Formats: sequence, structure tokens, C-alpha cells
Amino acid sequence: MQQDLKSEITKQTILNESFKLFYENGFKTTSVDKIMKATKLTKGAFYHHYKNKKELGLAVISLKLEKRVCEGMILPLYTSGNPLEILEATFLERLKSFPIYDKQHGCPMNNFINEIGDLEIAYQIALRNIIEDWKAALILLIERGKSENTINKNISSNAVAVYLISAFEGIRGIRKLYDNDDILEEYIAGLSLYLKQLKA
Repeated sequence: MQQDLKSEITKQTILNESFKLFYENGFKTTSVDKIMKATKLTKGAFYHHYKNKKELGLAVISLKLEKRVCEGMILPLYTSGNPLEILEATFLERLKSFPIYDKQHGCPMNNFINEIGDLEIAYQIALRNIIEDWKAALILLIERGKSENTINKNISSNAVAVYLISAFEGIRGIRKLYDNDDILEEYIAGLSLYLKQLKA
């Protein structure tokens, strides 16, 4: 039992440190050697848990990125209340809540998409699954808004969902180029206006 716990702690250490290094330095430039140096573990410990860097990358996507997007952007969409207010709270408040570290480094998922989304089909599928879950949650919420007469029935739920995700991910990337939040505030003002136009 003690050995199992130690093994799990080692695995989590590798996963957490890898996520941090991928986020700060990129996936392609972060070698297994760099990860091991950061964790102060041996290569043997790495290969005991992961066959290679690809397997580790997929673990980071499914266990770190997916969890982050799910908790921050998907689960809030399933709460009760006015759908438009939920959209506003989820997208606008989330942007305002990011610490400076996150603003400087952008969205980890978006970074992965831009860097390795076209590198391997396995990465593509894993990242696309997160987007599809997010999109499905948005469509469900928008459709609920239509049925409750809080959201305009004439809009395309799919189009709005894709637009919201794309715009959010885009501004997370653009913010990396600036040393202040001015561009973020302009985006927030624009998104706020857009959401008001969805009102029934």
C-alpha cells in the first residue's frame, strides 16, 4: 500500500511539473530530461509511468487541460438560472479572475492546439474532445434559453457556441502580447454587447 502511494505521488509529480513546463515553455521544447531535472526524479521513474513523451502529453491533455476547462468553462454552464446571465458570468467573470501568470502565458489548451494540434491525430482527437464537450454544454444552455424565451429563437445555437469558444480562446492568446489588461477590457466590452444582442 505504501509503495502504491509513493508510485502515485511520483506519477502526479511528473504530471504536474510537465504541465507547468509545457505551459511556460511549450510542449516541443520541453524534453523528458528537462522534466526529470525539474522533478528531481530519475528517467527510470519517468519510464515506469509513461512509455514516452507522447503518452505523457496525452495524459496532460486528459488529466490537466480537460479538468481545467471542465471546472472553469463547462460545469458552470449547467447551473440553474437565466442562461444569458450564466453565459456572462462564465465568460466575462472567468476572464477577469485570471491571475497575471495565466494572462502572460495564455490558455494552456489553446497553446497546445496551436503548437501540436496538427502534429499527431491522437493529440488532435484529445483536444477536439474538450472543445466538443464545451460546445455541447453551450448549445444545451442556449437551447434552454430559447425555450424559456430569454434568448432569441432565431439565432443558431451552434454558431453562437463556436463563436464564444473561438473568441474566448483568441483573446487569451492575444493577451500574451501585452503587458496590461487594456486589450482584455476592450474584448470584455465587446463580448458584453454581443451577449446583449442574443436577448429575446
